[in-house]
Amino acid sequence: MKRSELQGRPRIVEGEGPFGGPLAKREPLVADGKTWKEVDDDIARHTEVMPTKLWWAAFIPSFLLMIVFLGSLGVSIGTGIGTTGISHPVGWGVFIVNFVFWIGIGHAGTLISAILFLFRQTWRTAINRSAEAMTIFAVMVAGLFPLLHTGRPWFAYWLFPLPNGRGPLWVNFNSPLLWDVFAVSTYGTISLVFWYVGLVPDLATLRDRAKHPLRKKVYGMLCLGWTGGNRSWRHYESAYLMLAGLATPLVLSVHTIVSFDFAVSVIPGWHTTIFPPYFVAGAIFSGFAMVLTLTIIMRIVFNLKSYITINHLESMAKVVLLTSGVVAIAYITEFVIAYYSAVPAERFHFANRLFGPYWWAALIMYGCNMLVPQLLWFKKIRRSIPALFVITLFVNLGMWFERYVIVTTSLHRDFVPSSWGMYNFKVMDWMLTIGSFGMFMTLFLIFARVLPTITMFEVKAVMDPKKASRKNRKEVADV
Repeated sequence: MKRSELQGRPRIVEGEGPFGGPLAKREPLVADGKTWKEVDDDIARHTEVMPTKLWWAAFIPSFLLMIVFLGSLGVSIGTGIGTTGISHPVGWGVFIVNFVFWIGIGHAGTLISAILFLFRQTWRTAINRSAEAMTIFAVMVAGLFPLLHTGRPWFAYWLFPLPNGRGPLWVNFNSPLLWDVFAVSTYGTISLVFWYVGLVPDLATLRDRAKHPLRKKVYGMLCLGWTGGNRSWRHYESAYLMLAGLATPLVLSVHTIVSFDFAVSVIPGWHTTIFPPYFVAGAIFSGFAMVLTLTIIMRIVFNLKSYITINHLESMAKVVLLTSGVVAIAYITEFVIAYYSAVPAERFHFANRLFGPYWWAALIMYGCNMLVPQLLWFKKIRRSIPALFVITLFVNLGMWFERYVIVTTSLHRDFVPSSWGMYNFKVMDWMLTIGSFGMFMTLFLIFARVLPTITMFEVKAVMDPKKASRKNRKEVADV
């Protein structure tokens, strides 16, 4: 049987296993016996009707937090970054902590979608669209923090090697911070194109379903004249495969370069070669947790239980459990490297991390990232939506504190004891941090309101053609 025929069948395996026993049956990727027409109706419905009360309940608090975030940005620009807790010796604070956190969330989305596509994992149909959208919005939020941290964001164009009349003033290509500019901007561009190309066939579906002339015209322009013919599909599949191949290594390089901001320095706790793979693993860990959080919210708000099934959530929970183990190994390796380095400053740093003034932050980091995900070993918890939602919130909290611990505990104890200091969050720090989540959720909810959150044509590709068209054939026969 051909691969295409296998992919079109439901995920039910019958027969004998390798040891003579019966093979376990797996549920189909699309539940409740949906037809192709019902797929279009269910997924496209929320773009065609007025928002539900649940959507407003999620949108209004997020929008208010976004207003707080934008207001705090305005105050920081108008007054200065001294309104935050940044001081000597902790010159990197809330801006870099949130930058690394959101870049980690953002870079994981496209990686999830691209890698699952390249490995032909059909269960990706429930998460790839939201993962790609998550990438775009997380990168947008992340990009604001380093610009604000410069203190003069209106000179942001100086970061690019543009022809200018500033004489000898030029960008320093030896600086990892400049590498961030090129890596993040390139990754954001590729991610945006990758996400948009995947939207084209579904935009054409929305165009064909639209009844209002303005909606039809807007979706018609966005779908780039898609006809659905054989030539269109052939070009689409080639372009999508090429972009997935480009995005995968680019994603790995992006967070590797972000880790160079720390690893190429001489600061104890930063100067380590484990940071590149450690940061990438942590980004996948936090990214899958965030995707799981968002898919659970979408499943409830837009009533997508037939497409985001318990099996999809369980598969993502298994990845979270796996990456939690990788991150735990990285944590342990850090202490082993510091011990065997025989460098007093390195040993002091990790002892200070556990027993110093920020022990509570390290406790939250290790507890949320190493211990809490161990609950996912139990199948009942992996298949419990409330439990999964709470665990993913703990993971997101732990990954934020991981960045907080890396930045603050390494800087607040300088080489000279007379230069020691503390970094305490002020009101502005809290407004910037909590408000950034509001901006991210606002953008994501707007996306979910006007565009399909699940890839309709890919969902149809994993359905059984006979069952998916059964009702249609019966209706034709009755006529």
